[in-house]
Amino acid sequence: MKKIYSLLSIALIVTASFGQNKQSEKADNLFESYQYVDAINEYLKLAKNNQANAHVYKQLADCYYHVFNMEEAAKWYDKAVASDQDAETYFRFAQALKSQGKYKEANIQMDMFAKKMPEDSRAKSHLNNPNYIPQLTDKSTLFTIEETTINNNENSDFGAILSNDDILYFVSTRNTGKKEDYWTNQPYLDIFKSVRHEDGSLSEPEAVKSLNTPYHDGPITLSADGNTMIFSRDGHSEGSSKKDKDKKVKIAQQGLYKATLVDGKWVDIQALPFNSTAYSVSHPSLSNDGKTLYFASNMPGGLGDTDIWKVSVNGNSYGKPENLGPNVNTSGKEGFPFISENNILYFASNGKQGFGGLDIFKIDLSKNENANNLGNAVNTNRDDFAFSINTLKEIGYFSSNRSGVDNIYIAIPICQVEIIASVTDAKTEALIPGAKVVLTDSQNKVITEQISDTKGNASFNVSCNPDYIIKISKDGYDSLSIPVTGSKRNELKVNASLNPINEIITETEVKLNNIFFEFNKSNITQQGAFELDKLVTIMNDYPDMKILVRSHTDTKGNLEYNLKLSERRAQSTVQYLISKGINKDRLSAEGVGSSNPKIDCQSNCTEEEDAQNRRSEFLIIKE
Repeated sequence: MKKIYSLLSIALIVTASFGQNKQSEKADNLFESYQYVDAINEYLKLAKNNQANAHVYKQLADCYYHVFNMEEAAKWYDKAVASDQDAETYFRFAQALKSQGKYKEANIQMDMFAKKMPEDSRAKSHLNNPNYIPQLTDKSTLFTIEETTINNNENSDFGAILSNDDILYFVSTRNTGKKEDYWTNQPYLDIFKSVRHEDGSLSEPEAVKSLNTPYHDGPITLSADGNTMIFSRDGHSEGSSKKDKDKKVKIAQQGLYKATLVDGKWVDIQALPFNSTAYSVSHPSLSNDGKTLYFASNMPGGLGDTDIWKVSVNGNSYGKPENLGPNVNTSGKEGFPFISENNILYFASNGKQGFGGLDIFKIDLSKNENANNLGNAVNTNRDDFAFSINTLKEIGYFSSNRSGVDNIYIAIPICQVEIIASVTDAKTEALIPGAKVVLTDSQNKVITEQISDTKGNASFNVSCNPDYIIKISKDGYDSLSIPVTGSKRNELKVNASLNPINEIITETEVKLNNIFFEFNKSNITQQGAFELDKLVTIMNDYPDMKILVRSHTDTKGNLEYNLKLSERRAQSTVQYLISKGINKDRLSAEGVGSSNPKIDCQSNCTEEEDAQNRRSEFLIIKE
């Protein structure tokens, strides 16, 4: 209707089981002895000579996975999973894809992993929320959407506004009057209300009789205290119309009216002074302090069909209407403004780039910026409009004809915060542009990364509930890792002061932060790679430097097991460094197990003490 400014088959494939064979024996031996770089070279020879099979592809992918070359790992896992693989292969493939931002592809592999190991905690987490990373980084995902309980396919409902006492006002064609709008051949709109219950459901709507006339009434806006309403009304009701001689009808414009709530009834209805028979003013929204009224109008001086305007309010006095200008308005239609408590204006437009029909946009009126589309959670290729939000109740409403008729939908805000990392030199306090700034979740899974700008800043828009880690690196500087606690503030600033890298070289060793490994595992993790890249930089700067990697475990497990585990970890560390171009003749590895704990806590170690004992040392070998 016119919105008064007149949207495998699953094939069972049996495959041969490829395992170790004569051709891959040399490469497999290198793999089993953790010499991943050399193993890669041997596996690649087999692949080049067409002697590779699923086993070779998997082993090659695992080699790259262990030295944290996720792009190559993903390439070979893709070949490996053409034949059925164990569950862990699908998991690793998914991790390699996620590291490249390929979240949809990663979810396919996680689905396979979950199918094979449904009780695994990683599988359960995936099934519960498979798209968590895109939700953190996608600015368009601002709300989760639900239908209201009053929607139906017969009546047009829109323009919902929730009062602080849980009364939802909206306009609807569900009235029983016999008159029909000439332009739409549908019943005229009336103002209705419904009570919102604790579970979010709505009571059966009832007409607000004291406001309704035989013609169009609504939409509405409320003052912060809920005692003042400004609403749209068809000029026919006031006898304010012009006769169209050609069509032989009387044409009335929309106007705005003010009403006061007294003893539960809306009374003392007054027309606002800038109503006109020459143009319409409609879709009102009153600011929280009651001093500014926003509305839609096709009055002279606009940019297009209908524009968003504002007017100052002082009691019963009103200023001169002002157009909000090109940041909001276009040559198309703009309407349904709603101003939030924090000065964010929401409005509908078909003149800005969108998904089709009317789309809902928002703009911070305290900043000189362009309006942003609310994204495809809210907007569709149909008409989406009449957005409002009750900050106290933390719930919004909007309208859409995505189902074929105007219905009211619930928009539950997803709390977001902008994290701004400012990178400086710890010695000189100078800004550092060009630094790599990586955002990870609390489990060190990479979400996204940026390069600091000319002012040394990098910013991320994320969900405000989880905790994060910001990792900053720059050639010539010691890398830094900063935990960030979830916040409901709009903006969170993180100061990252980087020390020049020569500060971490002593007479006997290169001091790095702890190289963490997963429990009982020896492959290099994202966090470990972050630290080891510092050593790569140092060894490139000091080409004669030789390093002994000495790896320690915690005191859990028996001595023999811990010794072997530490040896594997030391070898994995060396292999990572070799994969980054460090000559293997400059590196040696030693695992000492739990024989030399940093904290001698025996079998009563806390988790923190165990973490400190699980460490690697990078000793400078002097000849």
